[in-house]
Amino acid sequence: SLYFRQLLAGRDFATGDPAAAQMANFVYALGDAEAHQCVLVDPAWDVDGLLALLDADGMALAGVLATHYHPDHVGGSMFGLHVQGLQRLLEKRPVKIHVQAAEADGLRIVTGVSESDLVRHHGGDAVQVGGVRVQLLHTPGHTPGSQCFLVDRHLVAGDTLFVQGCGRVDLPGGDPEEMYRTLTQRLASLPDDVVLFPGHDYGERPTSTLGEERRANMYLRIPSLEAWLGLMGGGF
Repeated sequence: SLYFRQLLAGRDFATGDPAAAQMANFVYALGDAEAHQCVLVDPAWDVDGLLALLDADGMALAGVLATHYHPDHVGGSMFGLHVQGLQRLLEKRPVKIHVQAAEADGLRIVTGVSESDLVRHHGGDAVQVGGVRVQLLHTPGHTPGSQCFLVDRHLVAGDTLFVQGCGRVDLPGGDPEEMYRTLTQRLASLPDDVVLFPGHDYGERPTSTLGEERRANMYLRIPSLEAWLGLMGGGF
């Protein structure tokens, strides 16, 4: 049976950390409740607090899934701030980090982890956690190797798609044309009843369905690439 938790920085972990609360990152724990095995998606800000939550649930950490290499998701330096992340996690629990191949070198630079800590993946790969299969979708746009994770009608989308929004494309590695293809083609094959679990708590609610987002999210309703580039500032 599926084990799935959506954890909010500043509320469920990293409590008392104003920067974590302001960034409003979601971390996800998902896996096999019967096998007592799970992975963490984007563990950052408060590694000890996250591991304590897993311990309290009786879940063993079997690995890490990284949506992309930005420090608020994996640890590293950002805006003069040091964010705790993968390096601290590996000191506590030496597990493999599952990363999209295009993102692996960037992840190493940002976090300081070693090549031997990484498992490089391509779109369409799957990670098995006990009896639970997590499908990896390569969804470039926010960064070249951004990936989303699909498990039992749950889409953990990182900074690719938000409730009523989408990830920025003006940061290093951002690509407005790829983001348009991701939103209109790569994610378009997923059914309306798939539940969206975003990388940040930026919307009016913490989850949505893809059907609801297709109806109401303006970023999924842009009729052409030309109009999209005009909106996202890529038309130059």
